[in-house]
Amino acid sequence: QVQLVESGGGLVQAGGSLRLSCAASGLTFTNSAMGWFRQAPGKEREFVAGIRRSGTTYYRDSVKGRFTISRDGAKNTVYLQMNSLKPEDTAVYYCNAVKPYNEYSPLFASWGQGTQVTVSS
Repeated sequence: QVQLVESGGGLVQAGGSLRLSCAASGLTFTNSAMGWFRQAPGKEREFVAGIRRSGTTYYRDSVKGRFTISRDGAKNTVYLQMNSLKPEDTAVYYCNAVKPYNEYSPLFASWGQGTQVTVSS
C-alpha cells in the first residue's frame, strides 16, 4: 500500500547541483525514518543519506558536506539537495524507509522507479 515516487534527476556537469524529491502515500514521514539510496550500473544499491524520526540527519562519508536530506511533513515529501556533484555520483537514486535498528538498510523490499542522476566531467 506504500507508494514512493522519486523525481528531480537529470544531466548536469561536474560541480553542478540537483534537488531530488520523494513523494509518499500510505506512509507518514513523521512516524518513519527515511533514506536515500543509489545504484550505479553493475553495482548494488548503497545508502546515501538518512533522516531520523527526530529530524537529525546522517550521510555516507563520500557525500558529507555536499548533500543535504530534509523533509516536509505537510507535503509528506523527502528531499535530497545535491551540490558540488561529481561523476562518481552518477546513479539511479531511490528513496525508502530505513530499518529502526539498522538505519543504513532499507525497510521495504520493493523499490520505486527511482530518478536518474548523470554527472558529466
